Amino acid sequence: MREEINEYLRMQPQLKQFLREQPIWYRKLGRNPHDIQSFEISALHHYKKTIPHRVEQLNHSVQMANMMMSMFQAMNSNQ
Repeated sequence: MREEINEYLRMQPQLKQFLREQPIWYRKLGRNPHDIQSFEISALHHYKKTIPHRVEQLNHSVQMANMMMSMFQAMNSNQ
């Protein structure tokens, strides 16, 4: 693998961890170092850090908070 790719991975610990978890990327990046962008996108999907994943997580949090508020209101109305 090229030295600039290694240096880039040293500065990005999460990408380095993804590379260790998905060793097929060693071969892909060694043969075509310009695939670094595809590698990053794949890592984002793996760690669920894409915008749709974040929106889904936020939506889930809002639903949970809404459910808790409804529960507290129901408890207050019973007293």
